[in-house]
Amino acid sequence: MVERVVATPAALELIEKLRGLYGPLFFHQSGGCCDGSAPMCFMDGEFRPGGQDVRLGEIGGCPFYMGAAQFEYWSHTQLIIDVVPGRGASFSLEAPEGVRFLTRSRLFSDGEVEALRSDPRDMTKKT
Repeated sequence: MVERVVATPAALELIEKLRGLYGPLFFHQSGGCCDGSAPMCFMDGEFRPGGQDVRLGEIGGCPFYMGAAQFEYWSHTQLIIDVVPGRGASFSLEAPEGVRFLTRSRLFSDGEVEALRSDPRDMTKKT
């Protein structure tokens, strides 16, 4: 299966550390004005996805959602969640660690786009 969202080894390591500190986690990437378009990490249940959020998949065993309007712009790309030094979103759990999650991306190939269209497990399809 083609994954819409993946994480780098550094991001997976940080996810494990945060899970050890906070328990089950949840990711959401919005197009908000205050924290920009950064992936934000929350304790599971601290943020509830709404009807305008799309589940892209999981990273490190944690669900990853994106606002539907933003997904329209990113639907042709694979999101690659990474970690970089610096202060990130103030509400995201990694903020005290001196690092922040960052979204990188790459375009899907024609074959990957076709595979996503025909994959019944792709969670972004409207039902």
